[in-house]
Amino acid sequence: MIDRYTRPEMGAIWTKENKYRAWLKVEIAVCDALGKLGVIPDWVAGQVEKQAKIDVDRIEYIEHNETRHDLIAFVKGVSEHVGEAAKYLHFGVTSYDIEDPATMLLLRESLDLIIGEAKRLEANILRRAKEHKHTLMIGRTHGIHAEPITLGFKLAVWMTEVQRGIERLQQAREVISYGKISGSVGTYANINPRVEQMVCQKLDLKPAPVSTQILQRDRHAQLLTAMVILSCSLEKFATEVRNLQRTEIREVEEFFHQGQRGSSSMPHKRNPWVSEQVCGIARVMRGYLVPGLENVTTWHERDLSNSSVERIILPDACCLLHYQLFTFANIVDKLIVYPENMRANLDRMGGLVASQQVMHALIEKGLTREEAYKVAQENAMKAWEGGSFRDLLAQDPRVTDKLTPEELKACLAPEFHLKNLDVIFDR
Repeated sequence: MIDRYTRPEMGAIWTKENKYRAWLKVEIAVCDALGKLGVIPDWVAGQVEKQAKIDVDRIEYIEHNETRHDLIAFVKGVSEHVGEAAKYLHFGVTSYDIEDPATMLLLRESLDLIIGEAKRLEANILRRAKEHKHTLMIGRTHGIHAEPITLGFKLAVWMTEVQRGIERLQQAREVISYGKISGSVGTYANINPRVEQMVCQKLDLKPAPVSTQILQRDRHAQLLTAMVILSCSLEKFATEVRNLQRTEIREVEEFFHQGQRGSSSMPHKRNPWVSEQVCGIARVMRGYLVPGLENVTTWHERDLSNSSVERIILPDACCLLHYQLFTFANIVDKLIVYPENMRANLDRMGGLVASQQVMHALIEKGLTREEAYKVAQENAMKAWEGGSFRDLLAQDPRVTDKLTPEELKACLAPEFHLKNLDVIFDR
């Protein structure tokens, strides 16, 4: 992933040097297990751990000019520094006995960063939801005024969605915390199954119950699915910010830094560009899911079609989602709220959004539902043409014969709709 969308701590996980260090960690664990089982000398693991060096340039030179195989180039590059222990390095194992457990370690480390950012976002949303628990605004369905809600309610919806996203990531973390040291087709033909158990225990992984040459890619697909769903949730939230920041609505606004420029040609512009960035990233994230799902299929016990794909989509998806979470958590943290605009928008059509409450009040006073609906709708349609729903009702004898001015005022009050809102916040 390009530097612009890579946080330093995530980028450090996916460097070539760190990938080779993860491979070396697995190789050392294999040597240690083989040594303890008496298959190779017990000093090998210690010597490799002490003397091994990761020279990225040298390893890549060997790959491109000699082996045309990255894992063999890695083993050869490390072997140049470990003396007699080189004889036993990579003994009895195949490439993906090393690469797959190492990739899971990198994914798990990345996922811990991602979950950490998701929890920071959850905390920011919860804080702002409590802050605006009673900040009245209009709820919209189909983009049209519906009934009153509060900003805190809207944010509570976001928070629970983020919580589900975290749960999916945690489930995916369990699914990817597996390794395999089972040989070229997974039958342990050249390696003791106990080695797999010992290596996985040392790496804090679980041995796959059964594997081929590789761990099965439904695990990676589940991880990507969980990540993409959360990315789409962030897009949903950011889209809401973008809509509410529109000039004719202007109920919330991204924080605008001193000296920030919104346009190269229009000095007045304050654009929701960070939210737009969050939305754009989700488009890329969704693009990673299809190849991740296609990687589930391999020919027989293994082919190479997944490899080139994973070199791109796994580190890129981790970098992008981590950046996306970090960015949107900051948007929420400093989101500017305009309660006075919310109230003005809420009252824009003279209480029109209380039509359901008027209908219910008339039913309680003896009208049939059809009659009450008709009275409320006829006055509502006049309000759409420019009148005040409140004034129209006060002039309609079908209403005034049934409701006192105080009763009419009560059911037109926006707060009427929020009498049960505490139930949601108490959950």
